[in-house]
Amino acid sequence: MTLPDHTLPIHAVVPGVKAALARHPLVVLQAPPGAGKSTALPLDLLGEGWLAGQNIIMLQPRRVAARAVAARLAEGLGEEVGQTVGSRVRFESRVSDRTRLEVVTEGILTRRLQRDPELAGVGLVILDEFHERSLNADLALALLREVQGALRDDLRVLVMSATLDPGLPARLGAPLVESAGRAYPVEVRYLPADPAGRVEDAVAGAVRRALDTDEGDILAFLPGVREIRGVQGLLAGSGIGLDAPPPRPSPAGGEGEKVVLPLYGDLPLSEQRRALLPDPQGRRKVVLATSIAETSLTIEGVRVVVDGGQSRTQQFDPASGLTRMVTGRVTQDAATQRAGRAGRTGPGVCYRLWSGRTQALLPAAQPPELLTADLAPLTLELAGWGTNDPAELPWLDAPPPARIQTARTLLRDLGALDEAGRLTPAGKRLLDFPTHPRLAHLLSGADDAALAADVAALLEERDPLPGGSGADLTERVEALRAWRAGDRTRGDAAVLERAERLSRQWRRLLKVQPDNAAPDPFAVGDVLALAYPERAALARENVTGTRKGRFLLAGGQGAALPEGDALAGAGALTVAHLDMTGAEGRIFLAAPLDPAWLRARATWQDTVRWDARTGTLLAQQELRLGALTLDTRPLRDVPAELKVRAVSDAIRAEGLHLLNFSPAASAFRARVESLREWRGPHETEQEWPDLSDAGLLATLESWLGPQLERVRTRDDLARLDLLPALQALLPWNLTRELDERAPTHLTVPSGSRVRVEYRPGEAPILAVKLQELFGLADTPAVNGGRVPVLLHLLSPAGRPVQVTQDLRSFWNSSYFEVRKDLRGRYPKHPWPDDPWTHEPTRWTKRREGK
Repeated sequence: MTLPDHTLPIHAVVPGVKAALARHPLVVLQAPPGAGKSTALPLDLLGEGWLAGQNIIMLQPRRVAARAVAARLAEGLGEEVGQTVGSRVRFESRVSDRTRLEVVTEGILTRRLQRDPELAGVGLVILDEFHERSLNADLALALLREVQGALRDDLRVLVMSATLDPGLPARLGAPLVESAGRAYPVEVRYLPADPAGRVEDAVAGAVRRALDTDEGDILAFLPGVREIRGVQGLLAGSGIGLDAPPPRPSPAGGEGEKVVLPLYGDLPLSEQRRALLPDPQGRRKVVLATSIAETSLTIEGVRVVVDGGQSRTQQFDPASGLTRMVTGRVTQDAATQRAGRAGRTGPGVCYRLWSGRTQALLPAAQPPELLTADLAPLTLELAGWGTNDPAELPWLDAPPPARIQTARTLLRDLGALDEAGRLTPAGKRLLDFPTHPRLAHLLSGADDAALAADVAALLEERDPLPGGSGADLTERVEALRAWRAGDRTRGDAAVLERAERLSRQWRRLLKVQPDNAAPDPFAVGDVLALAYPERAALARENVTGTRKGRFLLAGGQGAALPEGDALAGAGALTVAHLDMTGAEGRIFLAAPLDPAWLRARATWQDTVRWDARTGTLLAQQELRLGALTLDTRPLRDVPAELKVRAVSDAIRAEGLHLLNFSPAASAFRARVESLREWRGPHETEQEWPDLSDAGLLATLESWLGPQLERVRTRDDLARLDLLPALQALLPWNLTRELDERAPTHLTVPSGSRVRVEYRPGEAPILAVKLQELFGLADTPAVNGGRVPVLLHLLSPAGRPVQVTQDLRSFWNSSYFEVRKDLRGRYPKHPWPDDPWTHEPTRWTKRREGK
């Protein structure tokens, strides 16, 4: 065996790593890019005594990195991948009986843990590039820590990263080993202002400048494949990347050819290696890469980085259950990683295509994927692990309970979990498929396995048809099958080649031969519905008469096809890709669905609901699939509880104004609510019932239920006598107290009984003619004399002339101003000079004289 090279910076801390692993089951290593932590350290650990001849598994978050790291490790031993060093990525295994060190992607490690929780024969697991905090890395760490605590106290875990949360070692209770690394200086150049327009134009322009002014190969970062192709086209238009030499000399690199190479996850392995290794013809390379080039990979010869400043990440919306790709600003830690690529082999330059001011405003880092992603795959894995409660595992950050609940709902719909959240036999079968549970259900449950393989492959790939080709997935299946049969004229050949490669893997797993025949008109939609049952959709014109192309999904959302799409006339669809950012979603990919598929899975449900438009109670049986109503028939013998619930829901939705509170009912509510507000410290909330709007709406069924059983229309609601129902809410022992503490009337000095108007939150109002209070010094009060009323003193015509809660002060001062203003207008009424001694009266002076 050829010994590995020991000149890399990581070797300065190898003794410390070995010693830490000898003493601790979990160790954290921080080493900058280029230190050799991924491509050298694992080889140094193979001979350690604590490993006891067992193997090492190293986790890499990306397939490109896993293959490249395995190749570099094997090269360090003078071997090929598959001997001492092996690799496993999805559908690709290069290992042998001799393999001691396996470089794997995240899903591979999770699969192995599910099948062999003890990891027999493995002594060390390395989690590389942990700073990315991918969902599977967090899951793997949680599972490994549980294995260490319950099954394998001899299993060691090494967490490695170029950048690190400073609090991580303490959170893990693990020692930290740090490597200084070997990074050359990188000059960072900002723009004076953020560029306007497309990122492709900005990146292409910066690449041209760098080719003219700087030395070395160039690595440019772009958010996705579409943008990479756009920059390729722009550079080709300038004569860069063509076979012919450029038209003029280059000051930095002299006269010579340049080659432009893409680098992204779905590239064939041979194309990835072209981007990573020096050009065999000695040409200057321009590598256009997605974020996969940020870490782990060293691209030989790169001295210049052009950072477009954007990244594309998945964003999951729990409300809609949809995941979409979102393009946003690069984070500060990712920008640092990208710039560091220019200083791996010598001093370099990084062009950041944004301003220095913007740099300070960039987010520090992406949140852990566990907190933002679709958790259906993780939830299925946890069920397979036998964990119903995620809180049982030692997470760095626990998955949000609401997202776990959303995932469980989907998995129950797919038949993967039972109502208790336990894994079903069908769910166990889904774990055998290295893909999202939706596609696993499609693959495992379709009657036409060959079609399922093609559909699953196309869903995981980019669209092979050009823009404007319509939304029908069936056309993509036909294009793939035509390509397989030798017709290379339909669609993007590179995309179709990748889709066929993936379909072939699924067919091998399903043990089925390819089918090149055109699929049945509804077959694709039926297969697709296995993955997206909540996105089975019914045309809205079937029920509302709206324009064609608008659909209602079983999940309750509305969505529409682009105007003029060929699928617009379909009665039903299964929707694969849509965007729900607006009030109505936009459908990008779908297939016609056989209405028989919907009816076969729908169930008859008794439905009693209030029609707000007509103000009537509708009672019928509906053939329903989620939010879709496929058929109706009259419902006879409607259960009373369904009537009460439907009317109660309508009142809650539209408000208490649907009910007609008589003056007596309104007054009763106001008296009780006032006493509830005035309750003393010895009284509890429960003593006086809550008759506020919120209280009555919350308890409609209990206090009004018997009367609601008779309601059929809005007029029936208005005729309900609410007073007896409200009075029944008052405990019998408080009825007398209500009359004593909040009387409906007060007797005034004239002998009149005057109604008290109660207003919860305000003082009660007593509106009475001024002359009826002559001689009264103290303001009348309620609530046992503790709450004075607000007197509205009225003129003989019944108009307020004074509002007061201090009657004594009124007689002594304001009365004389009122007397002066009114006695000429009302001469028949008494206006004595001394209101304290005059007899109170409700009559005129003539009437008094009689």
